[in-house]
Amino acid sequence: MRKDTTARRIVTAVVLLHLVISMIHGAAHSAAAVPMTLAGNLFVYVVILAGPLAGLWLSRSRPVAGGWMIAVTMAGSLAFGVVNHFVLAGPDHVSHVAERWRLLFASTAVLLAVVETAGAAAGVWLASRRGHVTSDRLSPVS
Repeated sequence: MRKDTTARRIVTAVVLLHLVISMIHGAAHSAAAVPMTLAGNLFVYVVILAGPLAGLWLSRSRPVAGGWMIAVTMAGSLAFGVVNHFVLAGPDHVSHVAERWRLLFASTAVLLAVVETAGAAAGVWLASRRGHVTSDRLSPVS
């Protein structure tokens, strides 16, 4: 049985919290009838939802690769969310969402930005904790 490290526990908690907030944000998207392009939907499903979960699964056997996958997908999620929710003036901008759903939509958008920042940092932390290879491991046995 593998003993969990502090880094693994934190990364797991952040990835699962991200999934829960993403699902709530997605429900607000649907309820407010905020349209998404095909490319936007693919990014959401592949990078934002599946990416961190795949990185978490990968980190069980390859912590460095899994950590980097979590870091990259969380950073990509953060960039996508900040641009679409707070920068571009489109239907996905927090100020353009139907008033009835604006509070839930905006609060989950902010929470996602915070959690994605934490997730990117936690992924790097996990990857760097296991990423040290000494020259002794690379040299042939005499």
